[in-house]
Parts: sequence; C-alpha cells; structure tokens
Amino acid sequence: MDVLEKLKILADAAKYDAACTSSGVERKGSGFAMGSSRDFGICHSFAGDGRCISLLKVLLTNCCSFDCVYCVNRRSNQARRTAFTPPELADLTWQFYRRNYIEGLFLSSAVWKSPDYTSEQMLQVLEILRYEYRFGGYIHAKVIPGTDAILIDRLGMLADRISVNIELPSSGSLQKLAPDKSKDKILLPMGQIQNKIKDNKQGRGRFGGIQPVGSQKLMCKTSMLSQMGQSNHFTDAGLDDREQRIGNLFQNRSGNGHHMLQQDSRVLQKPWNKGSRSFAPAGQSTQMIVGASPENDRQILHLTESLYHRYQMKRVFYSAYIPVVEDSRLPTKESTPPLWREHRLYQADWLLRFYGFSAAELLDEKNPQLHPYLDPKCHWAIRHPELFPMEVNRAGYDELLRVPGVGVESALRILRARKLCPLTWDGLKNIGVVLKRARYFLLCKGKPFPLLSRRKEDFLLAMMSPKERALFQKQERSWFQPSLFTESDLAFSREERAGFADIALPGLDNRQKEALECVRIPVFG
Repeated sequence: MDVLEKLKILADAAKYDAACTSSGVERKGSGFAMGSSRDFGICHSFAGDGRCISLLKVLLTNCCSFDCVYCVNRRSNQARRTAFTPPELADLTWQFYRRNYIEGLFLSSAVWKSPDYTSEQMLQVLEILRYEYRFGGYIHAKVIPGTDAILIDRLGMLADRISVNIELPSSGSLQKLAPDKSKDKILLPMGQIQNKIKDNKQGRGRFGGIQPVGSQKLMCKTSMLSQMGQSNHFTDAGLDDREQRIGNLFQNRSGNGHHMLQQDSRVLQKPWNKGSRSFAPAGQSTQMIVGASPENDRQILHLTESLYHRYQMKRVFYSAYIPVVEDSRLPTKESTPPLWREHRLYQADWLLRFYGFSAAELLDEKNPQLHPYLDPKCHWAIRHPELFPMEVNRAGYDELLRVPGVGVESALRILRARKLCPLTWDGLKNIGVVLKRARYFLLCKGKPFPLLSRRKEDFLLAMMSPKERALFQKQERSWFQPSLFTESDLAFSREERAGFADIALPGLDNRQKEALECVRIPVFG
C-alpha cells in the first residue's frame, strides 16, 4: 500500500476526533495561488490571536488492540487496516508543510500492540520532524491512556499541545463501552501532564528553566525507548528493570556505553528551535463522546467543571456520537447524531470558562438537560427574574456578563464608556452593544428600552437565533403565519401564544409562571 492510500484510510479514520474541523475542499494548485487542498485530512484549528491554522489530522495506525464498542477502529470491527512507519509520516508532514498545504500536525493513533509501543512510534515521528527536518510548526499529539510517564514526558517536550481523551462522562459507561480502559488510566496521565506544565512555569522544567538533578540520565533513557525494536519490552516490571534493559542496550551497541550516554545526552539537550522549549506550551485538552451513554447534560457539565479546576484544561471538546457500528449497548444506526446537544454543551462550556458561571447555576436536578430552543445564558436569565432589569450605569462587570446579549467585549466597553458620562440607549448603540436581547434585561437611567414589545412571544423569539427558530418551527409547530405589523419574524395564533411559555420555559415553578403572567413587559415590570 502506498503512502497516499494509507493517508486516505487513516485521515478518514481520524475524522471523529473533535479537536478541529475538516475542510472538505478538493482544490488543485494553479498559477494564481500557491499550494493545494485535499478533501481528506486537512483540518483547521484557531490560534489565540484568531488565526486559522491548517492541520494534517491523521492516525498513525488504525490497527487497534482495544475493543471499545463505540469506535470504528475497534478490534472486532471489519475494516481495512494499515499503519504509517514513522519516517513515512514525518516525510509526508514535511512535504505538505513545504508546499504550504498545512501549518501543523494533529497526530493520534489506535492502540497498536500496547500503549507504550504506540507512543514510541509517535515519538519517533515527532523526533524526526523536530530534530532532522527542524519542523517548527504546530503539533498536537494524543496520549494513549496507560502510557508510561517517561514517554509522556518526552512527547510533551516535542509537542505544542497534548491531550488524553476522557471518552465517556462516567466510569460506569467507560466500563460498559470501553472495557480495556479505566478511569485511573485516563486521569493519571492528566495529573502527570498538569504537574509537568506547572513545573515548567515555575522554572524547574527542561529546555525552559533550571535543569533538575539527574535530568540528563532521564533524557538519555527516554531517547532510547523508541530504539528498542519491535519487542514488547514494557511489561508489568518495575522501573528499575526498564533502566537495566536500556543500560544493556547501550552496552551492546557500543563498547563504551558511558560515552554513548554522554553523546546522546548532548544531542537531546540541544533544543530543536532557537528559543527555550517548555513542556506542552499550549497546554492539554480532552474530549468526551455525547449521546453514546445515558448521562444527562448536568452530569457532563459537572465533570467538565471539575476537569477545568483540577487539571487546568485548555479545552474540553464534545463529540456527538455518530452511529457507525451496530451494537445493543449503543443507539441504533437509524438514530440521528445529537449535534444540537453538542452545540448547547459548547455554549455552556463557554459560560463556565469566560463568564463566571458554575455548572450548578446552569442546571439542577429539576432541569438536568440544556434547553433545546434557548441558549444556556438566556434560559438562566429567564429562570431568575428577580435579578432583572439591571441598571447599566451601576451594574458591575460580573453582573453585566450575565445579561443575555452582553459579551466580554461589550461589558468592557460599557465600563470604559460610563466613566465619561452616564450611558443612554443611544450611547449603548454607539459603543457597539447589540441590544436585540439585552434591551429586555437592562435599564438606562432607570428607563426601559423605548417602544419595547410587551408580548411574550416577541420576547421569546428575540431570545432565539434564526437556527433556533427554525428548529422550533420544525419540531413543535407545523407552520407559522408571518405578520407585517409585529417586530417578530413569526406570529402565532391565540392558542399557540397561550402554550408558548410552557414549551419554551420548562422547569419554571408556579411562582415564576405567575410573575411572568402578571407583568406587562416580559421578565420585568
């Protein structure tokens, strides 16, 4: 099998990793532009400054020794199997980079023979790119659960970001659907990665701070892990036994083993770029599958919150389960992927990371699922009418962030502008605050938005995006009658209006429903 055929198979097998999105573009080079694009394998990630970075997302191999029920590459599934050799994949990445196809590599793999053997092969790819080709582009490497700490340490020194997939939201589902994996094998490397990142920030890590005592010895050991051949040398033996094997390997390859150790140490201590290197400078991330197991959104968000606080994750990615295999423990192949649920989880995740919300605020035992037609921030605001309306000239930064329609940038603009003079509704428009939603929750100088619609259906539709309105129209109503005389795009009959609040606002207690019925303006009086 040639390299291009391997690329087609292994890039297609990597499309279920949710850390970036596929381009889906087939474009040949021409005299007017440099470079080409393929519809398989080229993906996009976004840097902190907003730049879009093209990545080659590919598996090292789809030959897996694990039998995870939900995975298309599982051992018992009938599929074409292949694998790159480390020089093949490194050369392919370098050639793509030279032709300006890509700016980086997203490298993952099935579990080939064992987690340690797979990681050794991935490590060889990264070493060839960094040391031989002097590749300075972005690299994201996946860590296989159960990988030895020495290999994780070496991968983190060569990759910009590393990640361990948590796979499923609970240990019970993991045991049921992925019997070869366990909670401890997943969380242990996460803790090791976090500790290494913290050590480097404090100036104790290699390639970017004070060299710890014995670091040369550790680096010499890790440099030879990938050279120990095809043997399954990592067993349940202790670390001392592994050190002895590495020492014997050095003695066999050279008459002077000590000289070999010193020479290899000098090579590894030399950074692959001009600046100092730190361990996983872009941090770590993880991914979980949504829809393959029965956990609700509340459980998922609480797990996400604990991952951010305990392991300082950069991102938690959610992947809607796509039914690709038939099994009684999984949703049927006829079921649709929960893409809208995935979208809602990303919105809630954003609130946890940047808006100061907690998982307990967004969902509780009475409301364990995210709302299908309202984003989590709007749904939270509607369930807390006692906090609104909010005076824009007195509200603090944290309070402004909880107003639907007001983001981080808008809140900062409000704080800066009101230092000069009290803000009015026209002033809010002039500084770029979008008032489509915020006008229902704010007051300017004690006054509500002028000519504000008093109808609940107008208010609720203003909270919805066009896609959310289309979803509501498709699933809850068969048709809508447009009106030329209302602010809303869609009008309802009297019967539809009466039942709209119950459909769009599930989980409200009787007191809150009565409060909404009594007010002339939605949410506030």
